[in-house]
Amino acid sequence: MFEKQIEIPSAEEIIAENPVPKHLKRIKAERDKLTTEVITGSTDKLLVIVGPCSAHESAPVLEYVRRLGELNEKVKEKLVLIPRIYTAKPRTKGVGYKGMFTQPDPEHKEDTLLGIRTIRELLLTSMAESGLAAADEMLYPENYAYVEDLLSYIAIGARSSENQLHRLVASGIELPVGFKNPMSGSLPVLINSIYAAQSAQVFKYHNWQVKTGGNPLAHAVLRGRVDNYGNDFPNYHYETVMQLLESYNNTEGGLQNPAVIIDANHSNSGKQFKEQIRIVKETLQNRKYSGDFRRIVKGFMIESFLVEGCQKHDVVFGQSITDPCLGWEDTERLILDIAEEA
Repeated sequence: MFEKQIEIPSAEEIIAENPVPKHLKRIKAERDKLTTEVITGSTDKLLVIVGPCSAHESAPVLEYVRRLGELNEKVKEKLVLIPRIYTAKPRTKGVGYKGMFTQPDPEHKEDTLLGIRTIRELLLTSMAESGLAAADEMLYPENYAYVEDLLSYIAIGARSSENQLHRLVASGIELPVGFKNPMSGSLPVLINSIYAAQSAQVFKYHNWQVKTGGNPLAHAVLRGRVDNYGNDFPNYHYETVMQLLESYNNTEGGLQNPAVIIDANHSNSGKQFKEQIRIVKETLQNRKYSGDFRRIVKGFMIESFLVEGCQKHDVVFGQSITDPCLGWEDTERLILDIAEEA
């Protein structure tokens, strides 16, 4: 049984309430262009998608993104910084805090309509104050329409990458979409996801039969794998990246723009957040070792917030309430190091 609680207006109605001003449309178009150029290989810059595990409160996220905007001025010749503003949180067991989209205040009950409005305001303010357009995870494909005019990068999580609707919706997005390898770590499944997203599709979406042209910017994200006993295993190493490149090259019909982003946390780090620093630096060394590795590895995902670690309740300003993150000082130093080594 479904109990109807709050009627949600259409995406068109919500966007009309709080549209993107012209000056922010120009910023987003420029950030979209830079992000796309990295995936297509028309620039040697690296993407760095960085920010908290989940954006549970606007004020600390805005403080974080303001700092990132200032840091961007120091590294923009080498890096394309994308704030990670993830507003939906996947839950392994399906219960618990599910992110700002569903629960705009983690200490209060669910209110999806308020969540949608809060997110739009957060993304608009973030872009205005930092000059950077954000990344978010497309956990629920039908929710994407509410923020599609505000993002420059879309992630598809490990639990979603095998889902048909995620693949189909990604085929109609005109932005880089990163598919994480599934929890099993299967590279064939990952390649199938990218193939589906790069292909033209016809399907039902928001009360319409729609046709897409395929998204040539769909690409891989390596985040490590989990075995049948819950143990984490990394897959950012040279050998796995080269296997992925071989899979790209051997796919029947071909894939456009072979690319991989290394997720430095999750199963790659075993959720030991400080390990992200070592993982990034090892990956940068591998880029120096091999031209093929350098060409396919386009950047990093890094979980980071103002204060390192995590907390169970929202007490410490700027500390994650979900997975533990790097603190700002380590993050700033790491980003400067990436720019120097890129």
